[in-house]
Amino acid sequence: MILVCGAITDPATRYFCECLRNYSSSYRLLDQTIYPAGFQVSWRWRGGCVAGYIIGPDWRVSLEELTGVYVRYSPKAERMRPQNVGAELAAALYAECDAGLSSLLECLTCPVANRRSAAMSNWSKPFQTMQIRRLGLDVPPTLITTDPAQARQFYEECNGAVIFKSISGVRSIVRRMTVKDFARLPLLRNSPCQFQAFIPGDNIRVHTVCDKWFATRIRSAAVDYRYADDEGPSVRMEPTSLPPDIANACVQAAEEFGLLFSGIDLKETPDGDYYCLEVNGFPAFDYYEQGGGQPISAALADLLSRSCFDNIEYFSRIDKNKKKSEIRNL
Repeated sequence: MILVCGAITDPATRYFCECLRNYSSSYRLLDQTIYPAGFQVSWRWRGGCVAGYIIGPDWRVSLEELTGVYVRYSPKAERMRPQNVGAELAAALYAECDAGLSSLLECLTCPVANRRSAAMSNWSKPFQTMQIRRLGLDVPPTLITTDPAQARQFYEECNGAVIFKSISGVRSIVRRMTVKDFARLPLLRNSPCQFQAFIPGDNIRVHTVCDKWFATRIRSAAVDYRYADDEGPSVRMEPTSLPPDIANACVQAAEEFGLLFSGIDLKETPDGDYYCLEVNGFPAFDYYEQGGGQPISAALADLLSRSCFDNIEYFSRIDKNKKKSEIRNL
């Protein structure tokens, strides 16, 4: 039995549920649009493992039945406030219930794609960039600053080929820096921003599922192809290959971060060099599967529906790497 934790209003969650139905995979949806209303979660430690159950609107599943969990955390703005709960208490209610659910997912022995702890690196782009570089993947020249003069100097050193984006895990639109942006540079004194050298070439999204990988090439003239509709340029996607060392590095990066499922953003230059931009722990894979036609959902469903986790060696390495990372970051 697969447990899906996500909002049915989220396209990726809704798409995965549709895929599970098409694959005739048994699953239950803990819909974060309405959670905690209509749900009951009860668990405790027993013999070194967690035991308990989750009750939904019309179903009940014991934790021992779960073969895997798929997670997509929902923004609070998309959630329906339970009846008889005032707006001033809703935030506290969500925080407490989400913390309890997240703690449970951390403790389950079945595969979880992904535990919040494994995806935490993406909440700090500077930290994740250092980790990616440590794993042997090239990253674009980067500046994180609150100093307008440094930003202006970086722009000149890169001959004007610079993009900027937020440093947090909150999604932002990646934009090219222009001379018109100089007037806004004093705003940096209020909050840091991340500047990177613009890397020409194709974007490549690599999804890893355990030790499998699926690479999708994105051809678009847009700076941020996710918002190409707003900018005008078209977007074309197609399956693509990767050099063995780059593919292995992507799988290793996901493994080092403790991610059973990841979305890794690469850029390939016209000269064939590869740069890693980001590693996503909760990737919106539906966009790439529907655009590129690769069986990402099938691989994920297969991973989470097994009665036992076949790739015990990989799972053990993930657990060990997670513990090493926790020690390294103390």
